[in-house]
Amino acid sequence: MQNYFLKNLEEARYNSTINEFKCNLNAVIMTIHIKNSQEIEKMRIAGKLASQVLDYITPFVNPGITTEEIDRLCHDFMVNVQKTIPAPLNYAPDGHTPYPKSICTSINHQICHGVPGPKALKDGDIVNIDITVIKDGFHGDTSRMFLLGETSIQAKRLCKMTYEAMWLGIQQVKPGAKLGDIGFVIQDFAEKNGFSVVREFCGHGIGKRFHEEPQVLHYGKPGTGLTLEAGLIFTIEPMINAGKRDIKQMPDGWTIVTKDRSLSAQWEHTILVTETGYEVLTVSEKTPAPPAFAN
Repeated sequence: MQNYFLKNLEEARYNSTINEFKCNLNAVIMTIHIKNSQEIEKMRIAGKLASQVLDYITPFVNPGITTEEIDRLCHDFMVNVQKTIPAPLNYAPDGHTPYPKSICTSINHQICHGVPGPKALKDGDIVNIDITVIKDGFHGDTSRMFLLGETSIQAKRLCKMTYEAMWLGIQQVKPGAKLGDIGFVIQDFAEKNGFSVVREFCGHGIGKRFHEEPQVLHYGKPGTGLTLEAGLIFTIEPMINAGKRDIKQMPDGWTIVTKDRSLSAQWEHTILVTETGYEVLTVSEKTPAPPAFAN
């Protein structure tokens, strides 16, 4: 779940330079928490549990099911089986009403923070399911795309390219690298393939708090931003649109959509910076395999 919340629609009109300045400035002036070995182990557990929720719900994500039912199934699995806490439920950052559900479900042209509801999914839809659990005080955060039935060629390509963009970003993670290295490769790959990168929302540090510093942009310049060091944990979660990058907030105060109603896709992993590179913490038995170039 993204760390850059809009207070009003005017914020969607900020240009990319202002957004990049704000995110980088926040990373400098806010405390960056480097996790110790005990905290890292708890984050591994929380990350795996979040991923297992997606494993559990996968067989249910078919045409005819409502996102409200998906939310209920995930909620019950988290609370009753895993004994975890759904982090989004009643989450209320400054200026927002409490989020009313336990997961986010963003369909087709919805970019992020889609609120589950009574409308049934249909053949050809694409949907992002975003899960964050709390276990023993630590958060695990991950999301996947689901393609229902026979989707369009564009939808298939968008979801595939977004997955590859996330992994290109993940591969930049190592001690001494810069946050800008991550954003640059994601933006460069997406735009070379004819897509656009959402800039009003970004990845985030995570641990005992749902959203910590640093903020992780999915666009930028190589060699800029925070220097990564071992023990830092954050999400990489690019939101990529088939059309223009412009966004709009819906009246529910949460759901964000593409302004031109083009399709949007997102994948998310929680990443640990290790002494020699990175470790993906949100992995479970049915987690999709990395692209061939990442193996």
